[in-house]
Amino acid sequence: MTFRVYFKSLVITAALALFGGGLFLYSGLYPMGADVEHNRFTYWLLETLRERSVARSADAIEVPPGLDSSEHLLSGGADYNDMCAGCHLKPGKTDSDFTLGLYPVPPNLTLAHDEHADADSGQIARRQFWIIKHGIKASGMPAWGPTHDDQRIWAMVAFLQRLPDLDPEQYQIITARGETNGSSHH
Repeated sequence: MTFRVYFKSLVITAALALFGGGLFLYSGLYPMGADVEHNRFTYWLLETLRERSVARSADAIEVPPGLDSSEHLLSGGADYNDMCAGCHLKPGKTDSDFTLGLYPVPPNLTLAHDEHADADSGQIARRQFWIIKHGIKASGMPAWGPTHDDQRIWAMVAFLQRLPDLDPEQYQIITARGETNGSSHH
């Protein structure tokens, strides 16, 4: 087969694939309801795209020193309780009416996850920071960056580092927002 014939076959195959993809896209056949799971290939494709994109984007982020300070823990804990616990739960909870209706199901951040077991704590912190700041498209995870400065987002990351180790009572104490602190995430 000559190069010319090979190239022509490749162009025709690509055109047919694009045409077929366009037909499928406009057919409306793919179920988009949150109560119907993706097929394995679609799920794998979306998960891989998300994970690679977040890893690439978060790679250059510098983790600030002192993330393990009690000030960060308390500040981040109160914000987590106000903004995140509805989806990502509190210690002792395994689901909520809200999480049962979401697809994909948001991760339960009160549990230690092995999903990124090969990552060091800096990689995990950078990933968490990026996700909190920029959100995840079509997942229900909002971008908090437009309304929260980096210091406040790092405080939430600091809290997430400790969250799997907290029992319900410790969580309640750490996440209580004092009257003088107020809530400024409106």
